Amino acid sequence: MGLQTPFYPLHVAEGAKIVDFGGWDMPVNYGSQIEEHHAVRRDAGMFDVSHMTIVDIEGPDAKAFLLRLLCNNVDKLQVPGKALYSAMLNERGGVIDDLIVYFVEPNRYRMVVNAATREKDLAWIGQQAEGFDVSIAHRTEFAMLAVQGPNAREKFSGLLTEPAQQEALSLNPFFARQIGDLFIARTGYTGEDGFEVIMPAEQAESWWQRLKEAGVRPCGLGARDTLRLEAGMNLYGHEMDEQVSPYEANMGWVVALEPNERNFIGRHALEAQKAAGIARKLVGLVVEQGRAVPREGYKVIVPGVGEGVVTSGTFSPTLQKGIALARVPRDTTDTAIIEIRNKQVEARVTKPCFVRH
Repeated sequence: MGLQTPFYPLHVAEGAKIVDFGGWDMPVNYGSQIEEHHAVRRDAGMFDVSHMTIVDIEGPDAKAFLLRLLCNNVDKLQVPGKALYSAMLNERGGVIDDLIVYFVEPNRYRMVVNAATREKDLAWIGQQAEGFDVSIAHRTEFAMLAVQGPNAREKFSGLLTEPAQQEALSLNPFFARQIGDLFIARTGYTGEDGFEVIMPAEQAESWWQRLKEAGVRPCGLGARDTLRLEAGMNLYGHEMDEQVSPYEANMGWVVALEPNERNFIGRHALEAQKAAGIARKLVGLVVEQGRAVPREGYKVIVPGVGEGVVTSGTFSPTLQKGIALARVPRDTTDTAIIEIRNKQVEARVTKPCFVRH
């Protein structure tokens, strides 16, 4: 038996198929993964994401610490509630983890990092905090629920009382606000609009039931994966890891080399890689003919250029085509070939984003 979130009894009661995910017992689906996927694209769905790691960083050196820890520049966060996507790197420029950091108030920030890398991340953060006047708090007393889809914000905010309802609806993308007991962020991992809500664990069951009654469909990790892949969003351990730099993972936009004097961890390795040019890049692949499904680890052949590998792949419920993210040689252009079950299948090379609203 693995770790369990505050929503776990509800998953069991819903008849969810439970799987191990990074040491947690999590629902992969509640019946039809395809229907859950479509519910998020067309209406509203909710995901238990309480396995994610919530870390609060507070103290006089909080900003200075994050300027050193993260490859993106938290000096961009000038307004309370503003969020920033970033990553922690090792000295070789490899990605220890990707994350979202929120500016709560001066000298106080909140980070949400991945579940499967929790112990590694907490150890790294604690190690790097030495010498800084900061406190690091792993907030295990919270539950976290993602409500996603074109009608998600309306359905969630409809359960709030005034003026909290208007506060939630007024949130801009990539902003968060503490509204009563709830830390509500207009962020997500599906390519759809919606909220990610951090709440006291004891409120988990109440919010789950109220959202169900409002027509928000429970969704598992299976739909979450096909949704994020359609949206071209990276998954740690697939598109990036400690051997892969942000430049090789289509994450160059989260690397802030200005100002020059900010000496974040991994900076020198990234500067050298940028000057030399990367040897491989992350692209999207679309199988235009037939229903062949590319999977992680499948070989990608780029005639006259070289070979690459599929990092994530699936059959897209929205596009009704096989899609994949793949790491390929830098000089790859418009077409590639994927080896699928001993057959060579032609694929169109695209930007790594297939469906996003």
